[in-house]
Amino acid sequence: MPTRTARTAWNGSLQDGSGQVELSSSKVGTYEVSFPKRAADDAGGNTSPEELIAAAHSACFAMQLSADIAEAGGTPESLEVSADVSLGPDKNGGFKLTGIALKVRGEVTGLDAAGFERAAQSAKAGCPVSKALTGVEITLDAALD
Repeated sequence: MPTRTARTAWNGSLQDGSGQVELSSSKVGTYEVSFPKRAADDAGGNTSPEELIAAAHSACFAMQLSADIAEAGGTPESLEVSADVSLGPDKNGGFKLTGIALKVRGEVTGLDAAGFERAAQSAKAGCPVSKALTGVEITLDAALD
């Protein structure tokens, strides 16, 4: 299996510095990062590790769910997945990821709501990004459209 690479160039201190995250393997873009924007409600055109994790998790979950639906005898027509990744203080100092909320709405043939929920729970447990994030509470809201 392949290895994917991203690179960050950072200049300055935590509070005054900034950086650029480059998606090196795909070459699809370079994105601005800064700690003040990371900790603010308004990202102001900057991305963050949490947003990048949310993107990775939503994509991974969608892929795994499409496989689990097929394995359960259904056909995924469309899946709309979002992942909300929260950052908060760590009682041991610094910050940590405090939770991930996955939400999926699906159009699926061949499965009822209970079958879709089972497939979604299986995908939550089985997607490689979920497995990598076992130290973070992951919630799931899954429903058919």
